[in-house]
Amino acid sequence: MPPMQSGRASFEGAVTNKLINFYVRRSSVLGLPIVEHAYVSPTGKIGPKQLGIYDDSLIGGFEKLAKGLHEVGAPAVVQISHAGGVTNKKVIGTEPAGPSARPKTRMLEVSEIEAIADNFASAAERAVRAGFDGVELHGAHGYLLNQFFSPLLNKREDEYGGSLEKRMRFPLLVAEKVRKRLDDKFLLYRLGSDDLAPGGTHIEDSIVFAKKLEASGVDIIDVSGGMCGSEPKQLKHIKGYFIPQANEIKKAVNVPVIGVGGITDAFFADKLVSEGKVDLVAVGRAFWRDNLWAEKAIQKLSVKPIP
Repeated sequence: MPPMQSGRASFEGAVTNKLINFYVRRSSVLGLPIVEHAYVSPTGKIGPKQLGIYDDSLIGGFEKLAKGLHEVGAPAVVQISHAGGVTNKKVIGTEPAGPSARPKTRMLEVSEIEAIADNFASAAERAVRAGFDGVELHGAHGYLLNQFFSPLLNKREDEYGGSLEKRMRFPLLVAEKVRKRLDDKFLLYRLGSDDLAPGGTHIEDSIVFAKKLEASGVDIIDVSGGMCGSEPKQLKHIKGYFIPQANEIKKAVNVPVIGVGGITDAFFADKLVSEGKVDLVAVGRAFWRDNLWAEKAIQKLSVKPIP
């Protein structure tokens, strides 16, 4: 189950019983529930009641969440994020900042970039202290790591912008710092593989990036959309609309790859794995609508088709 913001945290970003129940009810037969994105710094919050992991005072709630998932036999992984230039002043109380200056957004200084990388590392350490089995870095859907990777938003002319190598520098710095804090825990990266826009990120860039992520210690690559978001209008009619990108990345790396994209049918999901297109399939909105989706999928797939 991929991370989907549920709006069930407190206004301060704390885990609530309502949020714990949301995940526990859906996870008893899940191979990998990924808890919704938690912001690593108050300046990276995208909206009210978003989960937060920016302070040690929040660890207690994450301990209860990890315990609840483990008690039903599921691993506990949480996505950590920073919204960068796509948050707004009303939410964070100060001017948003991103890789480059834009209307209502200022450019991050190099010292701030390095501080945010440390924020990610500290957030990962909190997850480990709370008993989580891993974290996923949110590098898709127009969030800060994705903003640096995409030439649509990264117009910098220093060591963090310009060429593909320089646009990858900040996300890779974050991955390396987080890896050091995780010990033997899992590190996932949600990769915004395609901006679906002229002049934006394309699959060839993402293949290069995926190889670099693997070399930096990423254990699983979770392939989704870039600046186009998680549900691009031009692809919504296609079943498994980011599977082609995931398959291209799978061909280029040795770590497991997750595919996603409006997948609701158990037989289709199973076929993607059995044919080797991807290693894992993420089912999002179907889980949102039906917390028993996984149980029903198992029942359907256990019935042998008539020859």
